[in-house]
Amino acid sequence: MNSRVALFIALVLFVPFLTGAQESKWNGPSVDFSHGQLQVSPNGRYLQFEDGTPFFYLGDTAWELFHRLDKEEAEKYLENRREKGFTVIQAVALAELDGLNTPNPYGETPLIDNDPTKPNEAYWEHVDYIINKAEEKGLFIGLLPTWGDKVDPQWGVGPEIFNPENAYEYGQWIGKRYKDEPNIIWIIGGDRTCGGDNYPVWDAMARGIQSVDSNHLMTFHPQGGTKSSTCFHDADWLDFNMLQSGHSDKFISNYEKIHADYELLPVKPCMDGEPCYEDHPVSWDPKNGWFDAEDVRRAAYWALFAGAHGHTYGCHPIWQMLHEGQDPISAARHTWDEVLDLPGAWDMTHVRKLMLSRPYYSRIPDQSLIESEEGNYANHVAATRGNGYAMVYLPANREVTVNPEKLRADTMVAWWYNPRTGASNKIGEFGTDQEQHFSTPVKGVDWVLVLDDADRDFPEPGKAFLNN
Repeated sequence: MNSRVALFIALVLFVPFLTGAQESKWNGPSVDFSHGQLQVSPNGRYLQFEDGTPFFYLGDTAWELFHRLDKEEAEKYLENRREKGFTVIQAVALAELDGLNTPNPYGETPLIDNDPTKPNEAYWEHVDYIINKAEEKGLFIGLLPTWGDKVDPQWGVGPEIFNPENAYEYGQWIGKRYKDEPNIIWIIGGDRTCGGDNYPVWDAMARGIQSVDSNHLMTFHPQGGTKSSTCFHDADWLDFNMLQSGHSDKFISNYEKIHADYELLPVKPCMDGEPCYEDHPVSWDPKNGWFDAEDVRRAAYWALFAGAHGHTYGCHPIWQMLHEGQDPISAARHTWDEVLDLPGAWDMTHVRKLMLSRPYYSRIPDQSLIESEEGNYANHVAATRGNGYAMVYLPANREVTVNPEKLRADTMVAWWYNPRTGASNKIGEFGTDQEQHFSTPVKGVDWVLVLDDADRDFPEPGKAFLNN
């Protein structure tokens, strides 16, 4: 074989690994509800279906979905998220952007006289339609009964309409309405503190739902920079913890917050339910630049490798479902439908595929795999391992030395996984009796190093799902 032919073959094999020009759409519904209801896994770390099938919570923030999108637009949005393999759509029943007084596309508001004990049936029929459409596509709805400004109008439009008494009654009403829908995950809260005067209201709303609905899991969405565990870790209605790392810095160390929740007792699954949004100005000011695909990838891998059971993506124009002619929130520069296919959203597809391609319930965070400098701030290298495998996330321009003894294998297979394309490249096979050093194939971008026990004969990373 002459050198030109060899070079041509190498390019044919390697360039798709680096570039991934063609995205791979999800085939069929994103989730199969025939596996039964969602529950917490026996080890308390993950979510699964009743029959033991792993469930990877891959969320998208669509807070204004019920309020601002008509049926056709909702269909377009949900279909786009289905084809990317998202599993949960986080949306708010009593929406943030003047959700009580500005009507939905059909001229309806959610409550009569803004009384949470007097729902307007015409508005809720539209909510029903979207929830049912999501079910058809295999998507859970992470349903927030209200945004936080209806409880605490410190900022936002409000008005404050809830107290512990009517919050319990409203919780019972909305819980009874959706208790038999297979695709509901309850999310109490809505970007507000869980403590102080807010605590009894949030607790009452959750207990109202709990009193009529034993079919669905429940969590709490907190204010930016805070965690549900601060107030509700011991609450019997809180099935898994959620934090909001937020949008205040280019490099928020969400892995530290995840680690803190991971160490709590009793053990509960934890996750970052609102990290930096793609196409959002850093610290809410365009002068600081804009969060991009690399930022949302980094937040995802940092959280997951620190022990999170799942992760939520967000895009700034999409959470607010911004239409032409509407006032943008925080300098949003596109409409919602212009940013459906930003690269960061596709990158979440590759996250899900990678995490489900190795034994799921055995995965734990383990920084002791890293023998070289872990780094901090922008350069943090994160490591996780499970039964017969390990993964290391390397931000741009990092190298890593690993101690493979934790694999408890005689020989390991090493791969580079491209988090932008979902493609893998086999590095080779190595002994596990000494440290191994790895340098990423291309500098300037992030990579995932995957190490497998050679005897396990795992599929190529991200290419096939394992059941456990």
